[in-house]
Amino acid sequence: MKAALISLGSESSKWTVKAMQKYFDMVDSINIKEIEVRSLKNKIEILHNGKPLEKYDCIYVKGSFRYALILTAITSALFDKTYMPIASESFGIVHDKFLTQLVLQKHNIPMPGSYFSPTLDAAKKILRKVNYPIIMKLPRGTGGKGVMFADSFPAASSMLDAIGPLKVKVVIQEYIETNSTDTRAIVIGDKVIASYQRKATSGEKRANIHMGGVGVKCILDEKTKRIAVKTAKALKADICAVDILETPIGPFVIEANLSPGLQGVTKYTGIDVADKIAKFLYKKAKEFKDKDKIKDASKIFEDLGIKATTDEVKEIITNVDFRGDRILLPELITKITKFDEKDELVIRADKGRLSIEKINGENK
Repeated sequence: MKAALISLGSESSKWTVKAMQKYFDMVDSINIKEIEVRSLKNKIEILHNGKPLEKYDCIYVKGSFRYALILTAITSALFDKTYMPIASESFGIVHDKFLTQLVLQKHNIPMPGSYFSPTLDAAKKILRKVNYPIIMKLPRGTGGKGVMFADSFPAASSMLDAIGPLKVKVVIQEYIETNSTDTRAIVIGDKVIASYQRKATSGEKRANIHMGGVGVKCILDEKTKRIAVKTAKALKADICAVDILETPIGPFVIEANLSPGLQGVTKYTGIDVADKIAKFLYKKAKEFKDKDKIKDASKIFEDLGIKATTDEVKEIITNVDFRGDRILLPELITKITKFDEKDELVIRADKGRLSIEKINGENK
């Protein structure tokens, strides 16, 4: 099977590509800056270096908030044609902290209280009402950038005045004391496959590794694991990092990340997360491909006027033709299997039983 990873070519992406090569027959690493999207009258075209993107069994796209639109466009065009671990709408939501808050609240996922206002004056009115300290966040940003701590109204007001000329909006969030520590859970599918705690350096409130934080492996309790998985599912992401504050009254989700760095989690947990991701991508891509085969087989039945009673074609009861000592397969069988006379086949025969597979071992 063929796979592609479309990204900015970070070290984490390189690790993932290398791991994917252990499972897929071919893996292409594609720089997102080389991708072009064309919206035509009745279709969307994805081009790579000016040529139509090849067909893949799996495409994993990832990147920062600056590329949210192109990530959304690529996924919108290809989501029903190949396995992709992240839905198209996920990029616009997760790359906006307030939209993330709204979606997770709808799914009853615990988060710190947050406020959002479209103007500077309205934001200052909010600042007069909240309890301090607070966290102020730019809606778009990664690695702890754009996150500010204010312990009083004058401090928060000064921060707003400083960023006012940039004409950016700010999310005001309740500050929950956890001794400058948070927890990152890496969710793949329906499991937390790795987790570690991040501790901010002295004088810093942000625990992000990119901001100098240090990490230590931790084991999450079942409730926190369920919340992390529920968060990923709410955001329609099969691969996702979920950042959590663990408090005496329970876990609070503070952010999610669709393109988490792998260096920190690998270093602090000793778990080869890139390999876990690659293995999962292969499994899901194979499932997606098998579904396509079932659809193709069902379509053949439909074209031949045979009504399928189940979604999956498992057995066909039919007579076969003999030519001397040879068995001729029915036309229906050859259409479903797509066997070709040039294929190398493995034939296993026993009394009353015959099985035929392509030489690569994939059932056709």
